[in-house]
Amino acid sequence: MVHVAKEMERQKFDIPLLIGGATTSKVHTAVKIAPHYSHPVIHVNDASRSVPVVSSLLSKDQKQELVDRTNVEYDRLRKQHAGAQAANKFISIEEARKNAWPSDWSKSGECTPLKPGVTVLKDYSIAELAEYIDWTPFFHSWEMKGSYPKIFSDPERGVEAKKLFDDAQQMLKQIIDEKWMQANGVIGLFPANADGDDIIVFSNEERKTKRAVFHTLRQQTKKPAGQYNMALSDFIAPISSNVKDYIGTFAVACGEGIDKHVAAFEANHDDYSAIMLKALADRLAEAFAERLHQRVRKEFWGYAADEHFANDELIKEEYAGIRPAPGYPAQPDHTEKNTIWDLFDVEKNAGITLTESLAMVPTAAVSGLYFSHPTSQYFGLGKIQRDQVEEYAQRKGMSIDETERWLSPALGYEPVVV
Repeated sequence: MVHVAKEMERQKFDIPLLIGGATTSKVHTAVKIAPHYSHPVIHVNDASRSVPVVSSLLSKDQKQELVDRTNVEYDRLRKQHAGAQAANKFISIEEARKNAWPSDWSKSGECTPLKPGVTVLKDYSIAELAEYIDWTPFFHSWEMKGSYPKIFSDPERGVEAKKLFDDAQQMLKQIIDEKWMQANGVIGLFPANADGDDIIVFSNEERKTKRAVFHTLRQQTKKPAGQYNMALSDFIAPISSNVKDYIGTFAVACGEGIDKHVAAFEANHDDYSAIMLKALADRLAEAFAERLHQRVRKEFWGYAADEHFANDELIKEEYAGIRPAPGYPAQPDHTEKNTIWDLFDVEKNAGITLTESLAMVPTAAVSGLYFSHPTSQYFGLGKIQRDQVEEYAQRKGMSIDETERWLSPALGYEPVVV
């Protein structure tokens, strides 16, 4: 997005630039994007909110007022952000590694996967996945705040939420009965050990030949006593421990086959049904990720074979192990997806491709890593400093500029503009 703003400025565009979507924020727009474009840059929460914004921008009477109000707000946000950044105390990457998450690997038992290597799951049962849907995000996607099923009792949203849910159940039944879509997935369980902040994936159990390397990033803000500067590599046994550890990878998608149905709805001007189908495909993809992780823990890896959780307990992630994804808080670098794709040929085995910006197609898809350590946990990387970025770029064989571009939201400093 920053690159687009810079290009619009370079090519002398003079039209307003609207920024929106789930991964954006008003602060990010004000701090990172707006300074690079001399014409209006306005953040909108979602596509529906853009309509009144565009109307104001097209109005001779309202445009300047909106622009002036936005500029004042962005100036305030930039000052707040600068103050917050100044309050953050960063430590060097060397210091951060000395405060890594601790584990006594000598007491950690080895757990060899029951089914190591690659497992392909084609045309997985949609009916089975439907039982694992987390419905709360479904309502959020329709701008209905509240948790399922409590939202049905909401005095303001309850009636409309129940109608929406009933419509979703009806379409879900059609999806299953008429086979509107296909669910495909692939998992891989491989020998692995940590080497500093990197995770080495080995070709076989002899652990002499590298098959792939996952590069992780470490928190760099100064922590209070008893808290640690974590990296995902902390949850894999280091080579020096002589513990034979493992890592898992996965990619699942539920979008294959829906395009013709979406197109038919749109041709009939039935946008409601088109959006409903896309929303259900997204929920089924997440459900696929949840169900497959459960099967990995109990069957394929088997480190929690006796696990018994209801669906609401799965949603609360009360099980052992995590499945972080590239592009998310613990590892904001989307380029790590390339390693997953190369490791077990996701495009061939699951039919999921990556765009130039490393978005997944079909969009109703989820991918990531599996960690089995019982105390592994999700965390946010936060902001990092240039010393780590420079070393990370070297480890990945990328230029500093390219690395900073991919890690832009995580940078705790302003990159040098040449």
